[in-house]
Amino acid sequence: MSRYHNVTGLIIVVVLSFIVGCASTPTREGTGEYIDDSVITAKVKTAIFQEPSLQSAEINVETFKGVVQLSGFVSSRQDINTAVHVARRIVGVSDVRNDMLVKGQ
Repeated sequence: MSRYHNVTGLIIVVVLSFIVGCASTPTREGTGEYIDDSVITAKVKTAIFQEPSLQSAEINVETFKGVVQLSGFVSSRQDINTAVHVARRIVGVSDVRNDMLVKGQ
């Protein structure tokens, strides 16, 4: 009987450790959030790539907990506005942070 309790206790500890280990914190994403953010990043990159007025190779996209950060260099202020607008249209994006710079400024 004691062995049964030890095995049961061990299983409970392992399951609880797994659940706590995958939980998110204010500075670290949980597993589900990481996957969601990866999907959002891919969708934003695709939308920017499909926007004919943007040179997407120079725009970097990162996502953390639904907040998209755009960085890189673009040709004009209009390109910045377009990229931000495109990112905001994506489902799951809660906010867009713009760190893009206009070339030559």
